[in-house]
Amino acid sequence: MRGAQVAPLRTTPAGLTDALDVVSGFDDALVDGFGRVGERGAAALATFAAAFAGTPLGGPVTDAVDAVIAGSVTPQHIAALAGARSALLGAAHDALLGQLDETLGRTRTPWTNPTGAPAETPPALAAARAWWHEVAVAGWRGVDHELLSVAAGVVETSLLVPELRRTAVLLDGLAAELRACVPVATMAQVPARRWADLWARGVLLTEGAPPPDEPPPVSGRLLPLGVDVHSHDTAVQVQLHAILEPADGGPVRLVRTAVTAAKVDTIVGPAIWRLLSHHPALLGAVAEKRALTVTDLPLRGGDLCWVDDRVRLDEPADPFTTAQVLLPAATTAATDPLDRHPAGIAEPVLVEGTAIRDDAGSLAVEVDGERIPVAVDRLPATGPLTADLVATASAWLGLLRWDDGRWQLQPLAVRATVKRRTVQAHNGDWACGVTDPKVAKEEARAGDGIAVLRERAGRLLRR
Repeated sequence: MRGAQVAPLRTTPAGLTDALDVVSGFDDALVDGFGRVGERGAAALATFAAAFAGTPLGGPVTDAVDAVIAGSVTPQHIAALAGARSALLGAAHDALLGQLDETLGRTRTPWTNPTGAPAETPPALAAARAWWHEVAVAGWRGVDHELLSVAAGVVETSLLVPELRRTAVLLDGLAAELRACVPVATMAQVPARRWADLWARGVLLTEGAPPPDEPPPVSGRLLPLGVDVHSHDTAVQVQLHAILEPADGGPVRLVRTAVTAAKVDTIVGPAIWRLLSHHPALLGAVAEKRALTVTDLPLRGGDLCWVDDRVRLDEPADPFTTAQVLLPAATTAATDPLDRHPAGIAEPVLVEGTAIRDDAGSLAVEVDGERIPVAVDRLPATGPLTADLVATASAWLGLLRWDDGRWQLQPLAVRATVKRRTVQAHNGDWACGVTDPKVAKEEARAGDGIAVLRERAGRLLRR
């Protein structure tokens, strides 16, 4: 990116602030619950309904708000409200992504709606729908152990149905987070936006949408750009952003793929990579900076479904060279409607400039006089990237994200000059083992927690 490309990103798309304010009002009303809406909540919901006047959602949303205020809200009304909230955030997502695409000159293929018919609603899905309804009526401050105990049963039955595991995992995660916060009524500040995001997604996942069409298989060469590590107490996901060169000679595409593993909260740092050891090709590609040859991998939108036995390691491929040569011309896919949210934007870019710190110590990249804040708080502990190393770099491979009302750069890799030598550091450098002697020594001293846990699990299973 050049300074001329950064400058337009300083402008906030028209209507974005107003749209986010309307969503915030809705989320505040959800904190107290739709079963006891006060004067302030009723005013916020009326403003929410007014935002959809003259649109196809105008009638259903107005009816739903009237029902909430009258105290007669039904699951159908809840679905209308959740859908409208997601549509408003989806419009914000589209405005921001459109601004970014125009700035970068990036082309995006349109979204194709599924052609199948909605499947029948299984009992477990109906139970999940009823739980989301009860949460909306009670509000976050009304959540108690009784309501959360019902969630445990819904999760247990949903996990038995493969098609509902996405819903079950979401519900289970939110319930665990709420359980840790009970009594929510005593919390000084409720994470209203985050919990409302999860609530709306959960409601929409129970609405029986048509199943996605069978994704077409693709073959070709996959050139990694960098990995984004998402680690939580109970799960870890490594998301690879890459360029796909189709074997049929079609245009190069910007894609991503991900692998996931369950974990416990004591497994942190570089040890996380060992949880993914059953994906050797992916780990080898990111650690050794090598391309991958993929054969008949399903591609849904911009997401490549990972299948280990259809992938093999190829020749070395420098991610910075890939970004410099192929990224500017790569096309990408439109976002799945359910994923359209400003927080979900993560677009790979190559930035060359100078790292600077302001008086408060915040780090930014300066490109031709224009500055991009660097999200050093997103650096994972699974690799060699640190804030100090990022601050010495002259080139960054990263993800542009919209956070806290501005665009920020999340580094995936950096290139710097150390002792007159050009060096690179990537999030995935330790995927096949720690290469830093000091960190490796600390890891050895701490012991192999994963091996211990597996041995104990095996012992329990043998009893």
